[in-house]
Amino acid sequence: MTDLEKYLFDLRGYLIVEDVLTSDQIKEMNTLIDEHSSELNLESGKLHTGGFLTWGQPFVDLLDYATMMPLLKFILGDGFRLDHYYAIFMNKGADRLNLHGGNTPYDPPEYYHFRNGNMHNGLTVVSWNLSDTGPEHGGFCCIPGSHKVNYPCPPKIRQEHFQHDTIVIPNARAGSLVIFTEALTHGTAPWTAEHQRRSLLYKYSPAQQSWSKTHISPPEGVSLSPRQQLLFEPPYFSGRTSLFEEEAQGEGY
Repeated sequence: MTDLEKYLFDLRGYLIVEDVLTSDQIKEMNTLIDEHSSELNLESGKLHTGGFLTWGQPFVDLLDYATMMPLLKFILGDGFRLDHYYAIFMNKGADRLNLHGGNTPYDPPEYYHFRNGNMHNGLTVVSWNLSDTGPEHGGFCCIPGSHKVNYPCPPKIRQEHFQHDTIVIPNARAGSLVIFTEALTHGTAPWTAEHQRRSLLYKYSPAQQSWSKTHISPPEGVSLSPRQQLLFEPPYFSGRTSLFEEEAQGEGY
């Protein structure tokens, strides 16, 4: 992490890294999604669904993408693990997802601490945008800095949601990644764009922790590198293999 990225993540609770994926990569993944469109039930206008790691190697290669890994190492420490994942699809007119999360009241698996000059995070999200999101479109929204707030979010803000002046809907173009701590108060603004929202959310936990009751298993029928296999290890701390040892290094997508 650069000094600017450290400052912004500590200040806001989220970080946007633009133009990580090329237009060809975005097109390839959107084409693969289109090929599985018959499996997606979007009658309500929005859908959260897992299982897309089996749709093609490009989705698997995002697991330890080269640009992302050093950022997560700084946020979560070495040995972090994939806790769970899902995609969000939204059509025009899809309603909001209510605000949730926040430093207060305290939620043990979703935290942000700063000790001895280092940040320590619980469950952390990496959201890959395959379409543009932002104030003109909808999508991810949050209350910047709420990962450190000492009072619970007032009902007035929760009720007004994206219309309240504390809520930010950051611009994030297709090909960008949005990293945020689950300790941040966040949600989804209604989708107003003509194009479909397509976001892939990979959620990582520190080495010794699991948010999910069941531990995720590697997808069948796809090729995993040694480092990607390590991301599917169950939660434990002592003796955990480094994700950054030379023999575990991956090249990313």
